[in-house]
Amino acid sequence: MLETSKNIDTPPLSSQKLLNRRFCVAPMLDWSDRHCRAFWRQLSRHAVLYTEMITTGALIHGDHKRHLDYSDIEHPVALQLGGSDPEALAISVRMAEQWHYDEVNLNCGCPSDRVQNGFFGACLMARPTLVADCVKAMKDAGDIPITVKHRIGIDEQEGYGPLQEFVGTIAEAGTDAVIVHARKAWLQGLSPKENREIPPLNYDLVYQLKKDFPDLEIIINGGIQTLEDARSQLSYVDGIMMGRSAYQTPYLLAEVDEHFYQQAATGKTRRDIIHDFLPYIEAELSKGTRLNHMTRHILGLFNGQAGGKLFRRHISENAHRPGAGLEVLHDALAFVERSW
Repeated sequence: MLETSKNIDTPPLSSQKLLNRRFCVAPMLDWSDRHCRAFWRQLSRHAVLYTEMITTGALIHGDHKRHLDYSDIEHPVALQLGGSDPEALAISVRMAEQWHYDEVNLNCGCPSDRVQNGFFGACLMARPTLVADCVKAMKDAGDIPITVKHRIGIDEQEGYGPLQEFVGTIAEAGTDAVIVHARKAWLQGLSPKENREIPPLNYDLVYQLKKDFPDLEIIINGGIQTLEDARSQLSYVDGIMMGRSAYQTPYLLAEVDEHFYQQAATGKTRRDIIHDFLPYIEAELSKGTRLNHMTRHILGLFNGQAGGKLFRRHISENAHRPGAGLEVLHDALAFVERSW
């Protein structure tokens, strides 16, 4: 049976030198929770998975176990932090290392008002020296890879110069990699959703970073819809990060190991993936987790397939009901199978 909570005696994956960021699945607030990541791990053994952003305040002053807990099957898994106080970030890194996360990522890309009011996220791109201080404090706090996720710029910043300065400053501080969303962020006037869609993509700026910082690992993010798109990026950068496309059409992750890690694909059908996920769901149900908290992440598994709409509809209408159990999934699969 799959483990559903991590074992803090398990050696950290980062110490085993197994972390490979050729393909990453993005941190997505309210989406990439631990149940979602456990599901994704049924599709790819090697893609690096990222948590939702967790603030340093929530970790240090809140229920840190609730925020940090995850299943051992999720490795390799990275913790994304929101914060701008070097001391608080250092404390959070020590906590992440105790929980054997494989990487800690600092969010310098989120443009939401709430994040700006807490003085973290994309607004930090205007303070490269402060971000460098944060990175150095995080590096000094433990032996775990530290990365930064950021945009190509914010607001009125124009051209390549500010981006080059930002990356150069944090690279000198010791960041192990940067993950660059190839869109500018507008801190006023656009919502977080609009900031993911309206500012134009500029991949060339990210490619130029790799030319100017050849020894720094650079991961590109933004607008990557298919595995073909993703593979084409590897001619210019070290890895790619995919977000909403992976969430909405998760079965594409079933080909990641073969195409990005030169490992044999699992060969799992969509039906196999559901059946392999059932032990995890059963174990979580026994702990009191509601079925819909897990099944909301699998709704896109049969996108574009015969019976896919019936699969989604049955789960959406029944998984939230009190006492809902595995029978909901078995019945949803039956709708698909009757459509074949």
